[in-house]
Amino acid sequence: MKPVCLVMGAGAGIGGTVGKKFAKEGYHSVLCRRSDQEGLDKLVRDIEDDGGSASGFLLNVVEPDSIENLVNSIEDDIGPIEVVIFNLGAQVGDRSLKDTSYKVFELGWRMATFALFRLASIVCPLMEERGSGVILVTSATAAMRGNKGQHSHAAAMGGRRMLCQSLNAEFGPKGIHVAHILIDGSVDAPDTLGKMLGEEKFKQLRETKGLENDGLVLPEKIAETYFHIARQHRSTWTNELDIRSFSDMPWWNH
Repeated sequence: MKPVCLVMGAGAGIGGTVGKKFAKEGYHSVLCRRSDQEGLDKLVRDIEDDGGSASGFLLNVVEPDSIENLVNSIEDDIGPIEVVIFNLGAQVGDRSLKDTSYKVFELGWRMATFALFRLASIVCPLMEERGSGVILVTSATAAMRGNKGQHSHAAAMGGRRMLCQSLNAEFGPKGIHVAHILIDGSVDAPDTLGKMLGEEKFKQLRETKGLENDGLVLPEKIAETYFHIARQHRSTWTNELDIRSFSDMPWWNH
């Protein structure tokens, strides 16, 4: 039985690429995304064609019991979850305070913070019983700096960061490695940055800043970092780090 890597938020950017990396390294990757069954099936096929193993599930994390039922099903039918990649986004757009409804504000929290809490509530006791486990949480600049128009996103991602710290404080000594990974830059991903900018602008950005210029963060290189963190010896665990291109100004200098 292969160890299981559960990827929540397995799109064509960070999540799917990390899932491919872990599958290549001998894990069974369980890939979850909210929509696009066709894209999910292709991701699973790509992994299998490369000699790995994977499963795919459509999952709406804001639905009651969706996360809990998924984890129980994986543990019963596929195998014990050794690594979790929590890669769910919570960007609800650039909205002024008056244009940020209670519903929209809460949605950001439900995706970014509450979903992680629910996942931890079901998976941490299982990992604790086994004496080991890894939870890698993708985060964003908004976890460190609240910008204009980002009321929901900043509050939700800031909560995500603090939740990672509290989870680490409780479960680190029990053998569970929790890491908060801040992506402080634009990722070369068609289904996140590409959708936000539109096809033409995304193409222009790749040509001027990305590709051989290395000004966009490459998902394949992020995947290498995630795998390295997941395999760290417990005497040198990384609990928080930030990633950006060499040419980007870090969040604290803005």
